[in-house]
Amino acid sequence: MAESASSVDLSVLTDELLMAASTSASGRATRVFRAVAGGSLSQLLLVLRDGKALSDHDNPGEALLQVLRGRVRLTAGETAWELGVNAHIAIPQQRHALLALEDSAVLLTVVKPHS
Repeated sequence: MAESASSVDLSVLTDELLMAASTSASGRATRVFRAVAGGSLSQLLLVLRDGKALSDHDNPGEALLQVLRGRVRLTAGETAWELGVNAHIAIPQQRHALLALEDSAVLLTVVKPHS
């Protein structure tokens, strides 16, 4: 039997995660959403406090990034993009990093290849 859908207020959840991030040594907090059984599509709400980062890492699959709050810098190789509220970008298929230029919340959508 399929799970019933539930609604999430991303603004309220962002506020909660920002509070959690303020007490975390990493300055970040996350909530993962699985949209498809088997995990081929997932979303991650990530909050980063001002100046905190996700260091250089590989893509787990095809990924899209949407900024919900604040401002971030996405860096891939020699290229960088500064993104503000409502900006949306396909993350390049190469190692990349994300830096919060102010307290920020991003929604990351990832589609993992079927094995």
